[in-house]
Amino acid sequence: MLILAVVLAGFAAALAAGGSRRATGPAAALGAGRAVGAMPVRRLVLLLGTAAATLAVVLDGTRLALGLVAAGATAGVLSLVARARSRAAADLRRGRVVEACEALAGELRAGLPAATALDRSAEVWPELAPVVAAAGLGGDVPAALRRLAATPGAAGLRDVGAAWQVSQSSGSALAMALGQVAAGARARQATRGLVRAELASAQATARTVAALPLLTLAMAAGVGADPWHFLLATPVGLVCLAAGLALMLLGLHWIDRIAAAVLGP
Repeated sequence: MLILAVVLAGFAAALAAGGSRRATGPAAALGAGRAVGAMPVRRLVLLLGTAAATLAVVLDGTRLALGLVAAGATAGVLSLVARARSRAAADLRRGRVVEACEALAGELRAGLPAATALDRSAEVWPELAPVVAAAGLGGDVPAALRRLAATPGAAGLRDVGAAWQVSQSSGSALAMALGQVAAGARARQATRGLVRAELASAQATARTVAALPLLTLAMAAGVGADPWHFLLATPVGLVCLAAGLALMLLGLHWIDRIAAAVLGP
């Protein structure tokens, strides 16, 4: 039994290690928050199944149920953390897009050619490298900008691509168009900051409400009751614990989805 448990645990560790390997570099650093959320569903199911099988070998029924509840709660918390890191990386990228757009407009006003100005702007935001390469090879710069705009937080590049395409078609001044695009992006970023500040209180309230059951349990233990034995050592208590944790995590995920819907892409 012990040997089987060790083998299963090693298999679970190998699955986790395989899911954690990612590319390195600036783009990977901005996308580090997606490490947990980007794990393929099949790999995650295999990992959790292997961990459950390991617990089944080495634990009795009550401890197995408690371990599964803990594993589910950990997965839910990790999902929330991954989504928060992904949003933070997208917010950082939005700021870099605005800065790169302003730098590009400034370089064009200084009289630099468009390809050179784009290369200078890549120093502000290195993720512009594919667009710089397209410009250097005489490729379709607006199409390259639209492809990069599909990255979370880089949606503002669609406006940059549209301005670039209009300038190519009509011969209008690209610097003026990009200046207007940058001003609009800066205004949207300020509005987004105000909305995020308004949502912060609701999100903080939700997290406080989620933590109240722990305070209640601590108070009950302080007056001589034994709620922990009921929750951790009895079948009914384990069911209550699993249901309570599931509802708490669902509530936090729901609040996060509402905030994401309000803030937009």
